[in-house]
Amino acid sequence: MKGKAGSMLHEKQKQEGHIWGSMRRTAFILGSGLLLLVAFWNSVTWHLQRFWGASGYFWQAQWERLLSTFEGKEWILYIIGATQVPSLLFWSFNGLLLVVDTTGKPNFISRYRIQVGKNEPASNMLPAMVGPIIMGSHLSSITVWHSLALITTTISHCGYHLPFLPSPEFHDYHHLKFNQCYGVLGVLDHLHGTDTVFKQTKAYERHILLLGFTPLSESIPDPPKKTE
Repeated sequence: MKGKAGSMLHEKQKQEGHIWGSMRRTAFILGSGLLLLVAFWNSVTWHLQRFWGASGYFWQAQWERLLSTFEGKEWILYIIGATQVPSLLFWSFNGLLLVVDTTGKPNFISRYRIQVGKNEPASNMLPAMVGPIIMGSHLSSITVWHSLALITTTISHCGYHLPFLPSPEFHDYHHLKFNQCYGVLGVLDHLHGTDTVFKQTKAYERHILLLGFTPLSESIPDPPKKTE
């Protein structure tokens, strides 16, 4: 009985450790992303003001210039910002991955591949588009949001665990099993028990931000398959 109780206590502590780990990972990703965005934005603004002699209202001035250019045809400006700019970023990133998928080159990218077969195309932008439209968000916010949504969707579905980018292992495993890893951050999957099988795999150990250049598939390889 004591052994069983000790085992149950150990399992409970293990599960609690998993959820706290998910929450810490979530806070780290969101916090780091926000800090990097603010730092980048402030840095760009500072350089523009210092070297180009721009006023303190640089971005507002550029927005007013765009409105003046497209006066009477603001719908063109909306189409460019809401669809064309995000699409350009999407196809720039996915075009490179398409070349790697087709040719296997360049090798410094193909070595980070985690999928065996062909990668599926990233799609279904409708949920990401509905929110800003309903809320009446500024066009600049819509452009940035759509661009980020497309890029993060690509990272989750591309089948490559690239350095310094969010790990795709969690969502990639969902497409492998379909009854695991339904969420995005992992907290709700932990609460509902839909990541229990995933946590027993090497993919879970590789579900980290790669800060070096050695592929995690090499440093944390899958166990060898049993041969009959």
